[in-house]
Amino acid sequence: MSQTRGILLAILLVLCVGTEPVAAEKKYDPGASDNEIKIGNIMPYSGPLSAYALIGRTEAAFFKKINDEGGINGRRINFISYDDAFSPPKTVEQARKLVESDEVLLIFQSLGTPTNNAIRQYMNQKKVPQLFVATGATQFGDWKSFPWTMGWQPTYQTEGRIYAKYILQNIPQGKIGILYQNDDSGRDYVKGLKDGLGAEAAKRMIVAELPYDPSEPTVDSQVVTLKTSRADIFFNETSPKFAAQAIRKAAEIGWKPVQLLASISNSVGSVLRPAGLENAKGILSTNYLKDPTDPTWKDDPAIKEWASFMDKYFPEGDKTSTFSVYGYLTAQTIVQVLKQCGDELTRENVMRQAANLKDFELGLLLPGIKINTSPTDYFPVEQMQMSRFNGEHGELFGPVISGEIGTQ
Repeated sequence: MSQTRGILLAILLVLCVGTEPVAAEKKYDPGASDNEIKIGNIMPYSGPLSAYALIGRTEAAFFKKINDEGGINGRRINFISYDDAFSPPKTVEQARKLVESDEVLLIFQSLGTPTNNAIRQYMNQKKVPQLFVATGATQFGDWKSFPWTMGWQPTYQTEGRIYAKYILQNIPQGKIGILYQNDDSGRDYVKGLKDGLGAEAAKRMIVAELPYDPSEPTVDSQVVTLKTSRADIFFNETSPKFAAQAIRKAAEIGWKPVQLLASISNSVGSVLRPAGLENAKGILSTNYLKDPTDPTWKDDPAIKEWASFMDKYFPEGDKTSTFSVYGYLTAQTIVQVLKQCGDELTRENVMRQAANLKDFELGLLLPGIKINTSPTDYFPVEQMQMSRFNGEHGELFGPVISGEIGTQ
């Protein structure tokens, strides 16, 4: 009997040991370990869109701050950022290097529509996250066809529709002249504007549509042509260098239309100051993030925190440019995603967490704007507000406008 009791006790002991909680297993894909997370990035540090390089430099500075604070769940960020000079073939080369040689966990915030388009198929074939791409082209929210690629900022079509709404409400008899970048980003903006106006109004109101190529030295001739079209509304869908040129040229030739400037180029420090602040006075645009030149935010805790970060980690950076704010916001977003991943740092889980941001609030977004994603919603930021440049800073007006886009 005692022998039987002994056997039973031994069995019970084994069962008890077997039910002890076991620490969750850590899971890693290439680019992640107990100590490090490798993040790849591609930016135009040279070439016609080099004004945007400020974004990549801000992100690098932010990750240094995160590392100084102990990293993400104890892991340091190794941010590897390469220049592609806004050349799609170079983007392909750099993406392959990041994925195959550097073995990054993901590529974050690669900039530009044609450049991201050039690597999207590759990234999805490799099943490597192409996260929070720095472009508002609508195609980068296509979760069905490209589940490994996700945008971040409001889409260009959304913004175009907001401008159309403003025109119809305030200048319904206006004649519109359009200058746009001759790629998918420019065509996206124009489509949004036309969709917002409606077919009949677009046909009646748009009197000129002129493309430009980023390799051109100037857009002066296009601006002169737009003036001769008798347009009294100028839709300026250009990247920073050309936006500054167009604003300055319009002033030089005495053309004074109502100007609508794409939000990708409404930075005071990077665009409006080079264009001439007086020349830029009255320009209309949209915003979804806080402009550090706007005194409305001078006592704002989030702006103060960002300014302290700039002073410590990026003192040579431009604190009058919204590009620095943008880089800070996008870096905060990827940090949140990686925090949510915990110890499961696989590429699949990175995408799962990126598609699981719920009412995520960041202090540098305009009040009322939150980040939301889901497995069928790859558009994190979908709200904007109109602004008018007063010669010193943009003044927000009207409500925050939602322009959600669904991909079928």
